[in-house]
Amino acid sequence: MFRKFALSFSLLTAFSFLLPAQDVTGIWKGYFITETGDYYKLEFQVLQKGISAATGVSYSYLDVRFYGKATMTGNFVKNSASFRIREIKTVEVKSSLGGGTCIMNYNLSYSRSGKEEYLEGTYLGKYESKYSSPSGGRWGDCGNGKVFLRKVNTTDFYVEPFLKNKIKARPVIVNQPPPPKKDTQVKVNPPVTKPVTKPPVTPNNNNTKPNNPPPVVTKPVTKPVIPPVEKKDTTRKIITDPLVKPKPKVVIPAPPVIKNRTNELVKVFTVSVPVVTVKLYDNGEIDGDTISVFLDNKLVLASKRLTTTPLIVTIPMSDDDGEHELTMVAENLGTIPPNTSLMVVEAGEQRFDVRITSTEQKNAVVRFKYKKPD
Repeated sequence: MFRKFALSFSLLTAFSFLLPAQDVTGIWKGYFITETGDYYKLEFQVLQKGISAATGVSYSYLDVRFYGKATMTGNFVKNSASFRIREIKTVEVKSSLGGGTCIMNYNLSYSRSGKEEYLEGTYLGKYESKYSSPSGGRWGDCGNGKVFLRKVNTTDFYVEPFLKNKIKARPVIVNQPPPPKKDTQVKVNPPVTKPVTKPPVTPNNNNTKPNNPPPVVTKPVTKPVIPPVEKKDTTRKIITDPLVKPKPKVVIPAPPVIKNRTNELVKVFTVSVPVVTVKLYDNGEIDGDTISVFLDNKLVLASKRLTTTPLIVTIPMSDDDGEHELTMVAENLGTIPPNTSLMVVEAGEQRFDVRITSTEQKNAVVRFKYKKPD
């Protein structure tokens, strides 16, 4: 009996080491987007204590106009990959925007893709107690929005004391240019063509002119010109409008960077507006990710770097031209592979967020379909 228990316990322990570890301890960088579309950079430094408890600090900032640091507390539930953490109070604030300071309550989900770890979800804000009524505010009184974070090894500030010696250094991967391809084709010398030698021309020393008879001049015979008889068309003509044929859609052949890579369809959007606006941001730490964007195989953005300032593409939609494909091509992988970006799609009152991942072997494709409004 004891032997069976020991064997079962050993197998269970060994199997547990094979499972991917879920631990929110570390540095998380990204941003949150408010309900009005404002974009703020966001950083968490979190320490997980025991099974689920977590503490930490948050940094949020909007260029030079706003900066805030707050302490946080929360819990992480591994079974559901749910991470709920809220700000307790602000400890540093610099703002030129005016008004009160808000603290935030985050409801996030943990996910993993290869070696990359993400926290995504929503937040609710409320005015800090010193700015609100004595009874306190309610979550949501100070806005709401969406949050996107990626686990990284560097910070824009300084590593908090509780995280020192807990962050594993990740080697910086610098993209190297591909080695030059060896020319394996056998070079064939062109055939040598010998010049053609013309026979020498013997000059004619005979100065005697030939006796040719004088030419006979013949006068042309002029015939009288008879004007044609004009015939009247008595047939009744019916004038019809010309048939206007729709212009065929120009199909652009796929460039090599699309033809020679795998193209993964990430999302299909159905919209009912004449113009769709697509905004692309770096998803997490600004690490030098560079992309090119193709619309229906036509290059619209060439080798653009992803930052906190969006790259913008507008797509016209109509019944006659009701389907388009947007392809994101990684030109490099930055210092932290893979090439990741956040796509924000604005279609009238609709708004969608998509996380895009592309590599030097795989492109990301998003398709847009037009549906006539009812």
